[in-house]
Amino acid sequence: MLNLVLSRFTRGATRTVVAVVSAAVMIGAPMAHAQAAQQQKPAVPAARAADPDQSRIGPGDTIKISVYQSPDLSMETRVNETGDISYPLLGRVKLAGLSVTQAEQHIATELKRREFVKDPQVQIVVTQVRANQVNVLGQVGRPGRYPLDLTGMRLSEVLALAGGIVAGVGSDTVVVTGTRDGKPFRKEVDMPSLFRSGSGTEDLVIAPGDSIFVDRAPQIYLYGEIQHPGALRLERGMTVMQAVAAGGGATARGTLRGIKITRTGADGKQQQIEPAMDDQLKNGDVVYIKESLF
Repeated sequence: MLNLVLSRFTRGATRTVVAVVSAAVMIGAPMAHAQAAQQQKPAVPAARAADPDQSRIGPGDTIKISVYQSPDLSMETRVNETGDISYPLLGRVKLAGLSVTQAEQHIATELKRREFVKDPQVQIVVTQVRANQVNVLGQVGRPGRYPLDLTGMRLSEVLALAGGIVAGVGSDTVVVTGTRDGKPFRKEVDMPSLFRSGSGTEDLVIAPGDSIFVDRAPQIYLYGEIQHPGALRLERGMTVMQAVAAGGGATARGTLRGIKITRTGADGKQQQIEPAMDDQLKNGDVVYIKESLF
C-alpha cells in the first residue's frame, strides 16, 4: 500500500516539474526572441560628418534646390542676410554655415520628419557665390573677387585663379589681410621662399573676406651715360655692377668711376653716396653714370 502511494506521488511531482519547465520555456522564448531582435536591429546611421573640402553656404548666395519627382518643392532662391531661405511647406530654413551636402540632408530630413515626402532626394547647386569670396588686388593677371570653391584653399591656389603674379612687374612678397578669431590679421608671404622650402607651412589657408595684395616689384633707376636708362626691376641682392650690366653698360662717353647713388633714407631725406661695385642696391635707388672727362 505504501509503495502504491509513493508511486502516485512521484508521478504527480514529475508532471508538476514538467509543467513548470514548459511554462518557463514558453515565457522565456518570446523574451529571447525579443532580445535577439533587439541585438539584430540595425543601428541608426550617424549623421554624416561635414566634408572639410566643401565650401559653406553663406548670406547672399543663390542656390537651386531640386527634389526628385516633386517639382512643387524645386526652386531657385537667394540666402538672405540672416542665412535663411523661405522654403515650401517648411517655412524659414537656416542654411548659412552648412556645406552643400549638409544642406541637402537637412532639407531631406525635415521633409521626411514632417511626412511631406516619404523618401526625399534633395539636390542643391550653388549658382551664384556671394559670401565665400576673396579679393585679389595689385599686380596679378586678373584682379577681382574670386569665390572660394573649397574650404582650405591656399594662397598659391587663389593666386593661380587670378592669373598669377605678373612676371617682371609684381613683387615677390604678397600681403594677406583679413580677420582671424575676430581680430585683424596681416601676413607678408615671400613666395619664392615658400616654394624653395617645400614645407607648405607658409602657404596660408585663405578665409572668406580676405584680401590678397601684390605690390609692384622694387625698382631702381638708371640714368646718365648708360645704354638703357630708365626704371629697372630690383632683383634680390642686386649689386651696382649687376645693375649696370642689366642696363647695357656705360656708353662710349661714360665711365664706371665715380658712380653716384641718390638714396632716400627712412626719414624721407635724400642722400648721395659713392658705392663700390659690389655694394647692394635698395628699392628706389637712383644710379647715375657720369660722363668721362677723357
